[in-house]
Amino acid sequence: MGFADQYVWSLNAGTLQDDEAHHATEPLFAAAVADISDAELGSLLSRVKFGDGSISKLYESGTQNLAGLIRLWRTVVRRKGVELKWVRMTAAWDVQAACALFDRVADQSLAYWLDGRCGVCNGAAQTPERRLCPCCKGSGRGELPSGGLEREKVLDMVAELEDQLLSHNSRAATRLRSNF
Repeated sequence: MGFADQYVWSLNAGTLQDDEAHHATEPLFAAAVADISDAELGSLLSRVKFGDGSISKLYESGTQNLAGLIRLWRTVVRRKGVELKWVRMTAAWDVQAACALFDRVADQSLAYWLDGRCGVCNGAAQTPERRLCPCCKGSGRGELPSGGLEREKVLDMVAELEDQLLSHNSRAATRLRSNF
């Protein structure tokens, strides 16, 4: 069982006892300790992608975590866009256009990272007749709505999200194995 599975299991545990038979708090603690160096983005990514859509939480929508992640991710993308000089900002309208670009990139990258499945085959990569999906050409991934420079930046940020999640899970799994 990977760390993401253990983390989701902990989030859905009926009891948070911590004794010889119950270890539900250990993945939560490992995620919190791993977040100390990651400014809370890692476990927030795990909660939104894996934990908020759990079947046992039908009465909760999980929108608080998603709203917090959107705010935090927009800040990260804006900072990265300014640092890497995605657009030249010489006039006031350039700043407005850049902020709009940064927000679009942040929103599209997060949406694609959370669910980038093809809309035609729902990520199955094939049609009901067992042929390659003509829309995604067998990849199971959907197309991004943007093109050109914006598409390139969105894909870069999707890779950044995946990297953030994997490095957080790696740090947390290391903490979990070492028993703190």
